[in-house]
Amino acid sequence: MEPKTITVKGAREHNLRNVSLKLPRGQLICLTGVSGSGKSSFAFDTLFAEGQRRYLESLSSYARQFLGQLPKPDVDQITGLSPAISIQQKSSGWNPRSTVGTITQINDYLRVLFARVGTQHCPGCGQVISAQSREQIIARILAIPKQTKFLILAPVIRGQKGEYKDLFEDMIRQGYARARVDGEVVSLTDAPKLARHIRHYIEVVIDRLVMTATLRPRLAEAVEAALKMGDGTLIVQIVDSSKSVASSLIDKAVQGKTKTVKRSKRVSAKDADSDILLSSHYACTKCNLSFEPPTPQLLSFNAPSGMCPTCDGMGETFDFDPELLVPDPKKSFLKLAIQPMRTRIGRWRRHIYRGVAAHVGFDLKTPWVKLPQKAKDALLHGLGETHIAFEWRWSGGVWRHGATFDGIIADLRDKHRKAKSSMVRAYYEKYMQRRQCPDCQGGRLNTQALAVRLGGLNINEVSGLAINDVREFFSKLKLSQTQQFIAVEALKEVVGRLGFLCDVGLEYLTLERTAPTLSGGESQRIRLASQIGAGLVGVLYILDEPSIGLHARDNDRLLKSLCQLRDMGNTVIVVEHDEQTMRLADEIVDFGPGPGVRGGKVMAHGNLQTIMRSKTSLTGKYLRGEERIEIPVTRRPVVKRKKPAIKKTKTKAKAKAAKR
Repeated sequence: MEPKTITVKGAREHNLRNVSLKLPRGQLICLTGVSGSGKSSFAFDTLFAEGQRRYLESLSSYARQFLGQLPKPDVDQITGLSPAISIQQKSSGWNPRSTVGTITQINDYLRVLFARVGTQHCPGCGQVISAQSREQIIARILAIPKQTKFLILAPVIRGQKGEYKDLFEDMIRQGYARARVDGEVVSLTDAPKLARHIRHYIEVVIDRLVMTATLRPRLAEAVEAALKMGDGTLIVQIVDSSKSVASSLIDKAVQGKTKTVKRSKRVSAKDADSDILLSSHYACTKCNLSFEPPTPQLLSFNAPSGMCPTCDGMGETFDFDPELLVPDPKKSFLKLAIQPMRTRIGRWRRHIYRGVAAHVGFDLKTPWVKLPQKAKDALLHGLGETHIAFEWRWSGGVWRHGATFDGIIADLRDKHRKAKSSMVRAYYEKYMQRRQCPDCQGGRLNTQALAVRLGGLNINEVSGLAINDVREFFSKLKLSQTQQFIAVEALKEVVGRLGFLCDVGLEYLTLERTAPTLSGGESQRIRLASQIGAGLVGVLYILDEPSIGLHARDNDRLLKSLCQLRDMGNTVIVVEHDEQTMRLADEIVDFGPGPGVRGGKVMAHGNLQTIMRSKTSLTGKYLRGEERIEIPVTRRPVVKRKKPAIKKTKTKAKAKAAKR
């Protein structure tokens, strides 16, 4: 038989004085009393600590060696204890990748919803993307110039971790000889040993071809095999050594005839620029661009396939600010107008900067404020791939050489990244500033992910709405019969979890709100809404003053949520001073009589009527109306105080210098 009570005998944690209690399971219990009387010591340091310790002891010895061992609280015996979950007044963390949507797991269901019933649009023209037929794919490949060498590849592994020995052996048994592994074509009989903890990209080489007039039958067979193995997607890699072929393909991509795409940071730039991605699922007929079908990973700013490549899914960049770099624009560049350069410019660096000045056409001795914007951009951001001629003068003559110039900011980024000292990094960060990502405009996702729309909005626009507006958006969303059949479960979870957030008074938040910007009360209520959405039964929930800072209307919503947790079959213990919570609770435990060493005793225990009849309970006196917190008749006048003058004192070093 399941025990009906939680029995605690001899609790002596902190200031508790041999507290022994029997608490009913499946009820809403309020622990109250003056501050410091032992409420939190009983709830968190005794009940929750023992529940966590017993949970860890129930795990295997292998798991316990990684988790460590928790100390046993100072208590003689606790029986009838359920698995415990603590929801305290603390921040959800400082990870900027955590948002309200990720904490409540609403983002997980949103990604599934957009990936399965959302409509993919072309990032270029905005047209709805339709599926490509096999004949259209063949026609696209036949547009490659004659005598061009290329490979037909079938992507089988896309950014997944593992060694894939079995995959290589299976490909050999099927008759394939080569594969492209992380951008490099290798023989399957001599496949490289892959690190299992690194994400890999593996494409099987279906055929190696040369574009001729009679190639169509063989090409059709290769395309058919590649689409079958690659789940409707294939890659054409141009291997012709001539740069004119690659450049012509890029020109055609601009004109809308074909598409070259960069697939991964692990693929070399040469291979990425010569890749043509073709899919039988999604393609823009107007721009002739092919896309991979949308997946939940594509719609995640924490996944490499979905995050914005510029800001890595952060939505903002942390980079050097040109205005902060030049605090005194009256100085010239050679006089260290760019302050983080710090040291005097030597001969070698000076001849580099003179080459840049000669190429652009300005004088390095000109004050920064008088330099044209073109000159400032060249010094700060570099000249890209432009080849510049430099002259190094020495006693034996002049040595002329050429190179590219990346700019001062690129050099400062490198120094900031390689700095091992926190003081050095802090110095450079004085000249850096956080700004919205220029590519995703704070959306955190790449262009293809932001082009997936549902009800006219993409996932970033939905996350930017207030939770109450998101709930209304999905309640009015019109879907076809097929879409409704696909989205019914995900839509049910999204609407339900949004409703839980509204029930705890958080309808004003947005799903994209980051965790570090939430207050302690907001974090606690978000966790409470998440636990209601989890639907656990038979759990002991312990909350720490959840009503702090709430309006009376929101307090009613919070109490309804607590009652909902209780009605699901859980035991809810609340450490609280709120009168409304006490009157709603099934059981009240009053600690006292005072704080610290004067507390640690149970002054009264029972239902509301029992507490109100108790003569020793201070809480009972307030509930009966015998004691009250009086509102002051007169208020203290507001006096505007003058700020004290700060006297400037000379340091010992300055005083000695002044004497000299």
